[in-house]
Amino acid sequence: EVTVNYRYGLPVVTLTLPTRGERCQFTIKPVVVTVGAFLQDVQREDKGIEKAEVFARDGSKVSDATLMEVLLMNDFKLVINGKTYSVSAPKKGKLSSEHATEMEDIKSLVHRLFVAIHIEDHQVRKERELLQKLEYLKEQLLPLEQMKDRIADSADAKTSRLLWVGLALMSTQGGALAWLTWWVYSWDIMEPVTYFITYGSAMAFYAYFVLTKQDYIYPHAKDRQFLHYFYRKSKNQCFNVQQYNKLKEDLAEAEESLRRLRQPLQLRLPIQQISDKD
Repeated sequence: EVTVNYRYGLPVVTLTLPTRGERCQFTIKPVVVTVGAFLQDVQREDKGIEKAEVFARDGSKVSDATLMEVLLMNDFKLVINGKTYSVSAPKKGKLSSEHATEMEDIKSLVHRLFVAIHIEDHQVRKERELLQKLEYLKEQLLPLEQMKDRIADSADAKTSRLLWVGLALMSTQGGALAWLTWWVYSWDIMEPVTYFITYGSAMAFYAYFVLTKQDYIYPHAKDRQFLHYFYRKSKNQCFNVQQYNKLKEDLAEAEESLRRLRQPLQLRLPIQQISDKD
């Protein structure tokens, strides 16, 4: 009593309404309509239907969220007011290659028309959302940027003082060795002393490499000391470095998204491809 046939490319479910005793046809849009929506349409058509359910062939209940396209792939059972109807899955005729090509062309044309009509509204709405996000991130970053600049200035000043102290100590050491060599002792006595001083310096540089896994290069050592002072000062002033870095990453991502949105020709290009072109 329940049949499913295809008409104009859409499945049509025909069944007898239990209260009215009339045959009624329901045209289904399988890609959009769910099982729950189909059952609601049946109940709205016949107010005497108290309960309607769909079961698979193995007896398991089919969820209301299941699309009709999935349901119509196999046979199923329709239960209306406790009465069970066995429904056979309809057989779709195979399209010819020429007809299939025409259908694909029509789908492509519809897609292009939809994009042409809605892309501008979507871009404007997305641009507004990105601008609001940028404004919010900048407001969150402003106090952190000010605090970070103060901490960075303090760390840079301490690092510069440490470099000048190192230069002063090296100058003092050189002057002391010269004074001991020419005025107090002779070179024969001071030569072993300078050798062990050089050897001790080499050991210190090697120890630096063992601890940091980096060569003792002056710019790298300066940056490392700067970061040491920076993080120690940040901890004392409760500056959240992780939060600051996360906000900076989100800001850069939002700016990149906005830049891509304002260049329609690059909307579908990967970020890496755009960066290579720039």
